[in-house]
Amino acid sequence: MDIFINEQPVTITLESEKTLGEFLSGIEAWLAGSENRISGLWINGNAITASALTEAFEQDLESIQRLDITLSTEAQLALEALLNSQTSLSMYENGSFEDRRSIKDAWEESPAARFLSEHIPDMYASLHKTFSGELLAAEMGSLLDERIREFIDPKIEFHYANTLISGIVARLEDLPLDMQTGKDRRAAETINLFSHTAEKVCRLLNLLRLQGLALETLSIDTLPFYDFMDAFSATLKELLAAYTAQDVVLVGDLAEYELAPRLLKLYNKVKEELT
Repeated sequence: MDIFINEQPVTITLESEKTLGEFLSGIEAWLAGSENRISGLWINGNAITASALTEAFEQDLESIQRLDITLSTEAQLALEALLNSQTSLSMYENGSFEDRRSIKDAWEESPAARFLSEHIPDMYASLHKTFSGELLAAEMGSLLDERIREFIDPKIEFHYANTLISGIVARLEDLPLDMQTGKDRRAAETINLFSHTAEKVCRLLNLLRLQGLALETLSIDTLPFYDFMDAFSATLKELLAAYTAQDVVLVGDLAEYELAPRLLKLYNKVKEELT
């Protein structure tokens, strides 16, 4: 059997494997811990679709002359899942009432939906709500656009987050006054916006790490990067608890003197590394 991975010939010594399923289980074990996943399969030049996988896994290895395997990183698979979901969303938004049910069913059974449910559950949940009529398609479209931009070029998206970071830092500094003066809606918006911003920064940092940014070598405020992030996360949890308890004094101290400056230092340090 001739084996090709990403169109490159490879030599793999078989042990006790008899079926394709057993062989691929070994490949997946070999890939464990890496960023790569099996994303495509061809047997003797014929592409194997998702619906035909079960039958293909039972195929005897002796009957296969050529096996082609495509590997993709998790980030590549995530981008593909988001783009496919974006296409389904567009069809749903522009489809008739009768068409929307079939579009929803097709998406829920698609590899894109399965991938998102396992790896990006928040996007899966939002898309499910959209296809169920609980969330506006236009709002979901904006969320998809943002995530797709992050995967396509996290470096550019990180630079473009400058205005977002500056805005939330200013709002954090105003948070205790908003709470004291009864601006409850604005205070809640600030907490939600800060949560969204922190999550976005963390997503981008992970994508930048996958692209080669050595986060472990960074030092922020005299702390190694991951120690800084642990402290930042702990302070964020403390802020959320204080906000829930309506402890205005503690919220003010944490927001203005802890989280706002730390977020700014984190952003500026990573941005400096990217220039």
